[in-house]
Order: sequence, then structure tokens, then C-alpha cells
Amino acid sequence: MSVKMEVWGDYALFTRPEMKVERVSYDIPTPSAARGMLEAIYYHPGLVWKVDKIYILNPIRFTNLRRNEVDAKILASDLRSVAQGGIKPLYLATSEHIQQRASLMLKDVHYVIEAHFEMTDRAAPSDNPGKFQDIIKRRLRRGQAFAQPYLGCRECSAHFALWENGEIPTIPESRDLGWMLYDMDYSDLNDIAPMFFRAQMQNGVVDVSNCEVVR
Repeated sequence: MSVKMEVWGDYALFTRPEMKVERVSYDIPTPSAARGMLEAIYYHPGLVWKVDKIYILNPIRFTNLRRNEVDAKILASDLRSVAQGGIKPLYLATSEHIQQRASLMLKDVHYVIEAHFEMTDRAAPSDNPGKFQDIIKRRLRRGQAFAQPYLGCRECSAHFALWENGEIPTIPESRDLGWMLYDMDYSDLNDIAPMFFRAQMQNGVVDVSNCEVVR
């Protein structure tokens, strides 16, 4: 069953994995980022989201921002050690780990994500597509979410709603956006691999329903 989710915000950062230090955004949301926003609204083990199309409503514009980040994280091994009676610091001193990095981000973004979901074998006997679609649409209309959706990184919170306005006014632009991250292949948890596709925008719409995926 198809759902159209409208998302917008002041900034977005869909990071290109080939950039190692400075963060640089793709021109549009990746399919995996779009799926993450849908899962933030409604996650259930009985369904899996499939992104079909991404509609771009505002012109693609970039801006440079400098952000403070930390160069370390609290390790799970430290948590286990403390739980077993060890002594490890369970905090990060920001003043000791802070780093300032430049980011090339998108600004004033506005998208509509068209997607459908498929039932999985983890669905309960009482679960059905109609039930799930009613829950999803009700949450989008009311502004409810399983977790706060964001536009690529957590600093870029996304506003969201159910798109019910008929025809979508996309930007009148077509271009080849190059190779883009499609998703991660989790079929082998010991060898998680990225998947890419050639993104083509036609009159402000990127169709990912039948794209060729390269691993």
C-alpha cells in the first residue's frame, strides 16, 4: 500500500561516504535516508518499507557550516567492564575531544517521499496491510512519530505531514545526480556492504522503484 510523506526543514546533510573528513551532502535524500524517516514515523517488525519515488519541491541549494563534533565515543566494552565491577570513565569531556569540521549542507529543503510497505513473516496473525496503513496515516496527520525523523543527521530535524494535496509541485529540473548510496546489504552480518545506484532526476522526481543496484 502506497503512502506519501511530506518532509521539510531548514537544513539537511545526506553525507557522501567517499568524503573522509569534511562532510559533503548528496543533492537529494538517499533511499536509505528516506526509509529511515518512514521508520521514524512507524516501525514494526511485521512490515518493511520500500521507497518508490522522491519528489523535490524546493531548488537544490547548498551552504557551508562549521559544526562542533567529538572525535571519540563511549565503548560498549567499557560499559561491560563497569557492569562487571571494573573502573572505566563513562563520560566524554567535550573540551578534550572537540573538533570543528566544515560541512557542505543543503538548505531550505522540501520533499515528498512516496513509498509502500510489504508484510514480513514477523507479523502477528492480527496484523494486516489495512491496519498498518491506517496507523501510518493517522500518525502523519497528527504529527506523531516513533522517533524524531531527521534529514540525514540528527541536528537537522524534519517537519513532516501526510501529503494529501493531489499533484506534487516539483522543481522543473532534470539532471544526472551520479552514483548515490542506495542502502546497506545486511544479508551477511559479517560482511555488511554498501549498495549504489545511478540517480536520475526527471522534472524534480527521482524514481528508485526499478533502478539498477550495484554492490
